[in-house]
Formats: sequence, structure tokens, C-alpha cells
Amino acid sequence: MPRFLSATPNSNLLPLPWQIALGEWPEHHLVALPRGLSRHVVRFIAVGDEVYAAKEVNEELALHEYRLLHDLRRLGTPCVEPVGVVFGRVAADGTPLDPILLTKHLQFALPYRSLFTPGVRSETVLRLVDAMVVLIVRLHLTGFMWGDVSLSNILFRRDAGEFAAYLVDAETGELHDRLTPGQRAHDLAIARVNIFGDFSDLEAGGLLDGSLDPLAMVATIEHRYAELWHELTGVEEFSGNELNRIEGRVRRLNALGFDIAELDIRTSPDGSTVRIQPKVVDAGHHSRRLLRLTGLDTEENQARRLLNDLDTYVVRTGRHHMDEAVAAHQWLNDTFEPVIRAVPPELMRKRDPAQIFHEVLDYRWYQSEREGREVPLADATAGYVRDVLSNLPDEAMPLTDRAAHQQDAATEDLPVVDPWEDAAEEVDLAQASRLDLNSLRKARQK
Repeated sequence: MPRFLSATPNSNLLPLPWQIALGEWPEHHLVALPRGLSRHVVRFIAVGDEVYAAKEVNEELALHEYRLLHDLRRLGTPCVEPVGVVFGRVAADGTPLDPILLTKHLQFALPYRSLFTPGVRSETVLRLVDAMVVLIVRLHLTGFMWGDVSLSNILFRRDAGEFAAYLVDAETGELHDRLTPGQRAHDLAIARVNIFGDFSDLEAGGLLDGSLDPLAMVATIEHRYAELWHELTGVEEFSGNELNRIEGRVRRLNALGFDIAELDIRTSPDGSTVRIQPKVVDAGHHSRRLLRLTGLDTEENQARRLLNDLDTYVVRTGRHHMDEAVAAHQWLNDTFEPVIRAVPPELMRKRDPAQIFHEVLDYRWYQSEREGREVPLADATAGYVRDVLSNLPDEAMPLTDRAAHQQDAATEDLPVVDPWEDAAEEVDLAQASRLDLNSLRKARQK
């Protein structure tokens, strides 16, 4: 009988065929989901009502990664959730088998190869790059040196008009109190080699747009990393009569989705100059506010979009003198929940609720531009479900469907579908007033 190490034990794990090498498991235990490239055997397995990612790896690495993922989760870093490690596995002929690390499957998340298909737009690729840069910076801010940065070790989830990136593989990682410039540079050097290889592989397979050069993409990642790191941690010095720049720095960081927990402010002896530097920066500014007001747990850009709609609702309905939490509850009942309830249950596997609401708002805006009137939200929801959502591929697979899929389907590519890129070509965005689109990128340019 194998041994189990888990902070959240699940009795449904016990009957699984641990005496069989993971690559030979019977299909009825497996779930067909897209997965990235890996040096180890990885399978998605059904355990009761849950889906877990199982990775066969030696004991030292399994324990190291399990504990490190717990630490990263405790620090609020976007990564997969560790479930446990299965030790003491022995085959029927007595041959020892490597342990299996179990992590919870991240719903609505896709590996990068599923997001690259012939004809994928360069704008979509740049959004993936932005998400990856934000992830690397957040990891470095927590003192985590990855040691194996690559597209294969990241999962992407849709986040309003952008993507959110999650760390998947942490077996080479190290957690320190603080990273030195040399450690960060070492991580970026590894990223440069690995990501260049990822993009070159896509190029060789005809999956990378001809306008995108792998070497130029790597340079873009390095530039955006340096830009974001400086904005979050850099020293800013100005004259004593420009104190408003302190608030401006805080606002810029909030616009990027970060809160400042501590700001180091120093003045010269004569008070003529002021020097400021953020000391503790926490990601998730908008998602924390939305969670506090409504209980909705979303990605950062989704939260930004929903909060924008909440603010619009408050103004339009004359609730600006009402307590913020009460107004948010009424918005939830009057606006958000009716949209989600209007989506047929069988279509909820295509997008998570916050993403559906964001895309309904986009659909409503484009439709209003075409028709020259403000389309009611209920009509926009019905049109979005009919014209867009019903034609999208599933990005979350129910357990009841797994028997219909073959094991090798797990590596098939699901195409990225971004209906707004085509729709955007029909609208003069220069005349638009949607301040929340691409807000992260606009904020960086200020």
C-alpha cells in the first residue's frame, strides 16, 4: 500500500491503480485535457468530483515542489494548488515506481501550445507575453527564483481583454527572503534561452505569425520586465514642492493592479528634494476590492472591468450616496447575476462567469456602435450567447464526458478564439470611450 502526504486528504485517492506506471494507467481514470510539454510523465486523472494533474517524478523533487507550491500559495502567488505526494509505489513485479505529485487542475486554463494556431494574431501573442512578464515579476518580488522559466511551465487563463499566467512547474525553484540583482539576471538568462526555443519551435511548426521573430520576442520580454520592475521598485526623486507625485506613483501602481503596503519616503536635510521607493508591493488591487464588495473571486483585469461596470451602475441609478457595499450588492443582483443566469448550463464550460460578463459587455458595446443606439443588457446577453458563446470550444471539461475521449486527445491543440479582434476592425476605436480596454498597457505608457 502506498503512502500519502497531503494537507487535504481525499479518500477517493486510495482505490486508484498506484501500482501501475502513470504512463500505462487505464483510460477510464484519465481526463482528456490539453497539457504542455514536460520532461516527466504527466496525466490528468479523475478523483471523485475533482480533476488532478499527476506528475511522476523522483521523491526529492516531488517533496521539494509540493512544499514550495504550498509556500507560494501562502504568499498569494498565482500557481497551481498542491494536493499531495504518493510515495512507496511498487509495481506488481516488485519494481519500485517513482512517487506522483498531485496538483489540482486549474479550470479554464490552457498551455501555450493550445493558444497558438495558424493565423493567431500578434496582438494575442503580445498579451500572452505581458501575462508572462507580470508572473515573473510577481515571483521575483516574493523572492522566488524559478530556475526554469519557459512557456511550457505556465498556464494561461483569460482575464477580460488580457491573459493571466500561472506557474505550473516549480521543481527547480528556490524561495529566498529577497532576490539579488544577480539572481534575477540569472533567471532572465534562463528565460531568454528557453523562451527563444519555445518560439522557435512554434515558428518551425508554422504556428507563429510571420511578423513575429523569436529573437525579437525575447527582447520584448526582457524590455517589458525591466520596465515593470522599475515601476514597482524604482527610486523616484523630485523637488519638495512636487509632493503630489507621491500620490501619482501610488495611483500608477494601482492602475497596474498593485497595492503598496510600505513606501520609503526620505527628504533632504533642507527639504528641497524628496526621494520615494516602494518597499512592499502586493498584486491584486482590483480583485481584492471586488472580492470584498461582492464575494466574486476573479482575475485582476476581470475585476477591473466589473468594478468599472459597478461604478457606471452606481452613477446611472443615482446610488452614489449609498454605502459602497450595499450598492455593490444591488449591482450583483440587478446586473451581474441576471447575465450569468441567462447562459444555458451546457455553455458554462466555455468561459468562467466573470469572463462571460466581460465578453457580454464587449458584445453590447460593439452592437451598440453598429446599431447607433444603446443595446439593452438583456438583448446583448441573448445575442452574445447565440452569436458568440455557442460557437466557442469548451475550455473546461466535465467528468461525465471523459469516457468519450481517447488518451492521446490530451495533447490536441484547442484553438484560441478571440471574437473581439475581428469585431474591433469594424469599429473606429479612436472615437470610443472605453477607458478600461488595455488599461494595463496604457498605464505603463504614462
